[in-house]
Amino acid sequence: MLADSATAASLEVSLGRLRLPNPVLVASGTFGYAREMEAFVDLARLGGIVPKTITHEPRQGNAPWRTVETSGGMLNAIGLDNDGLEAFIGGHLPYLRSTGAPIIVSVAGRTHDEFVAMCSRLGEVEGPAAIELNISCPNVSHGVDFGVDPQMCERLVAACRAACDLPILAKLTPNVTSIAVMAKAAEAGGADALSLINTVLGMVVDWRKQKPILGNGVGGLSGPAIKPIALRCVYQAAQATQTPIVGIGGIQNIDDVMEFLVAGASAVQLGTVNFYRPTASMEALDALPGALEELGAASVTQVVGTLKVANGN
Repeated sequence: MLADSATAASLEVSLGRLRLPNPVLVASGTFGYAREMEAFVDLARLGGIVPKTITHEPRQGNAPWRTVETSGGMLNAIGLDNDGLEAFIGGHLPYLRSTGAPIIVSVAGRTHDEFVAMCSRLGEVEGPAAIELNISCPNVSHGVDFGVDPQMCERLVAACRAACDLPILAKLTPNVTSIAVMAKAAEAGGADALSLINTVLGMVVDWRKQKPILGNGVGGLSGPAIKPIALRCVYQAAQATQTPIVGIGGIQNIDDVMEFLVAGASAVQLGTVNFYRPTASMEALDALPGALEELGAASVTQVVGTLKVANGN
């Protein structure tokens, strides 16, 4: 069915059990807890907000420097600095709930049981629309353990899904040999959606001092520089699974959004762009109906995964 000029295209998307008003979300770690962005963004228009990742107990994060600009992006080694789960529930969740946008809570645990306990607790409170499991943070000790071992990943996703009724998104790392293997593992565990990708492990050095610039030594590269990697991962995961995908990595404008959709993502998250052009999500939303019309599509879902690739490669 093609859209006619008198009918607006449907922007609604489904990520498993999670229904969203549109596919334009904002990524964890780049949007604070939303209060910081309310002067620039009509929060209620967003397809979803993924606040800064929380951990069970408060974390101070890594020593400075924590961020540094690089060609086409930035490296960060924040180290999941946050006030902990209960402070989030009591101090940030009420405001987030008031925004009108679906809230997808990003969690990171040191152990399997800690992840499960956090999901169980979040399932008891009002506000979260879903949980995103951050099993792919390269900036903390053991931050990617569950994202590089397929058995651990599958077991964790299954346990988190059993611990609460909320939809579960698994955020995967590109720092693996095969993204398809990890995508299949998360799918086998029952993930409602896959978030691809987290940052790419990188490094910056001061050759005069002969030292790394980041206090952590290494950090996660984000921004436009990683978009080709993210697109490749989304495409490969879409070919290997039937689970909806949220594309993340270097998305700045409507062209980037559409590239991820046709590559196989059902939704996207804008991240690093929020630091230097905080209105980017609104601009993408404004342009989305016209982009769909250009393809003759009556809905977002009609363009998902329509990439034509010769020889299936």
